[in-house]
Amino acid sequence: MESSKLFWESSIEELEAGYKLLDGAYVCLLRGKSFEEGLIYRISGDKLVDAERAVKEHIASDHRSSFDSFLKPDRKCTGLSEQQQTMMQYFYEGVGDKEISKRLGLTQSTVRNYRFRLKEKARQAKIFLVLHQMMEKSVNEEDRIVDVHRRATMIDERYSVTESERLERLSRFFNENGELIRFPKKEKDKVIDLRETVRVFKPGLTYSEEQANEMVKAFYDDYVLLRRYLVEYGLIDRKPDGSTYCWYSNEC
Repeated sequence: MESSKLFWESSIEELEAGYKLLDGAYVCLLRGKSFEEGLIYRISGDKLVDAERAVKEHIASDHRSSFDSFLKPDRKCTGLSEQQQTMMQYFYEGVGDKEISKRLGLTQSTVRNYRFRLKEKARQAKIFLVLHQMMEKSVNEEDRIVDVHRRATMIDERYSVTESERLERLSRFFNENGELIRFPKKEKDKVIDLRETVRVFKPGLTYSEEQANEMVKAFYDDYVLLRRYLVEYGLIDRKPDGSTYCWYSNEC
């Protein structure tokens, strides 16, 4: 399944768990690493566990929890202010209102109001999701807006792309061999082309800089430019020292 569909079509319960069972494998919805059902995995030294336990251990060790991973993106992704994110983190950790008021210098009444407003936000979001899901069933496939990858760094009109528009623009920039003819100047075209290019990376794998360069070079001679934009747009992750790269496989 296309990785964006894997993430966005997962249920609330699956997103909360941070993984789902798909085609005989437990797939981490936070980074895309998969664990094949029926196999035994070695973790934490000599500890042997089944696939489902392995994906749970992976989430706990690499991401702490799905909650922490989902709370990290900026406001354009979560719709939460910095203060709301702080409050949600405290609430999630089970910190009491009295203790939170001490830590943040707020009255307990103010903390309780945050709890109330967040609950109202959840209620409204639930109703909106039902309405939107019903609405989407009536949308023609060619008019459907393409999902935004979850770690997108600049969410604006450049992501307002229908499926038919995506296919039409890809035909402008890629030849019949799947190679990028020229790097686009318009931001919307960049997003479309970069999301196509990143598919060369495999979910859950880590690549050296040399390997990443070879992967990107298969699309475009100026691999440094292409690689830089893939990182800049949040499509692949790079360690600060540039030594390794990986694809956020639930992104695009």
